[in-house]
Amino acid sequence: MIADSAIYVDGKRTESSDVAGIGRTCREKGGFAWIGLVEPSEEELTSVVREFGLHEIVVQAAIRVHRRPKLERYGERLFVVLKTARYLDEEERVEFGEIQVFVGQDFVVTVRHGEISSLEDVRKTLEGEPGLLRRGTGAVLWAVANKVVVDYEPVVDGLGNDVDEIEEEVFGGNAGVSRRIYELSREVLEFRRAVQPLAKVLEPLSADSGGLDREVVRRMSSVHEHVLRLSEQVDGFRELLSNILSVNLTLISVEQNGAMQRQNVQVQKISAWAAILAVPTLITGIYGMNFRYMPELNWLLGYPFSLALMLVISGLLYLGFRRAGWL
Repeated sequence: MIADSAIYVDGKRTESSDVAGIGRTCREKGGFAWIGLVEPSEEELTSVVREFGLHEIVVQAAIRVHRRPKLERYGERLFVVLKTARYLDEEERVEFGEIQVFVGQDFVVTVRHGEISSLEDVRKTLEGEPGLLRRGTGAVLWAVANKVVVDYEPVVDGLGNDVDEIEEEVFGGNAGVSRRIYELSREVLEFRRAVQPLAKVLEPLSADSGGLDREVVRRMSSVHEHVLRLSEQVDGFRELLSNILSVNLTLISVEQNGAMQRQNVQVQKISAWAAILAVPTLITGIYGMNFRYMPELNWLLGYPFSLALMLVISGLLYLGFRRAGWL
């Protein structure tokens, strides 16, 4: 879908224009065209490609979603892939999208994938700064890149809060936090794939103009430094989560060992009492308790002797188990 298309001359929007013939019109007026596409079909992309003489391989590059940001040069033309992100507070997760930017001297084509990458506010902001738009298509590329990087800030804050919450849960004894640590680690890793390669994409644009205006290069350098700072924070999250996971596994191991020890203590107590109770059971089982005299039937002191024997042996066993720590 074509979200917007217009021609800019001397930093001002002159008119909205259909894609058909927009390339010839902007060259005649001495300005540049900016066409915004949202998840375009192959036919829509092909029509744009033909207007500005882009290679058809660009169509295949723009149709698919890329895993990482990247920068490719086709002569004096640039193809830049930027990964967008936003933090969803209610779901406590990060949603990703993508913006592709084709830049030539007389055109900019932006291709958006995902609901989170609207460029309407970027276009309005630039149209309110004609002095910046006079610097050419590089100003649009800078504004889009700056928008993407600024939108990373709430994501970093949200991930930082999640890491703090997980750390509290781990030391609070929440046994079910392991799954959340794993899920957050995957989000941090995916966000890192968006941020870290972007620094390499912006580095040549902020160091060597390659046809870009000096002011645009200076602003691009500022965006590059911003990305480097964010990249360091994301690496810090990754390392911290790794440490939290190690601590959580250690605490789980300690808890399991403690449970096993408590279980062993209970088994020891049960075994000790079973041994003590086995003595009178064994003696009564041998002699029985239905005779007139015991243990040798006609022995007058047999019955009190058997009781005393049970008490003495049981008492000795009890003292022995107490000394051994079983009771």
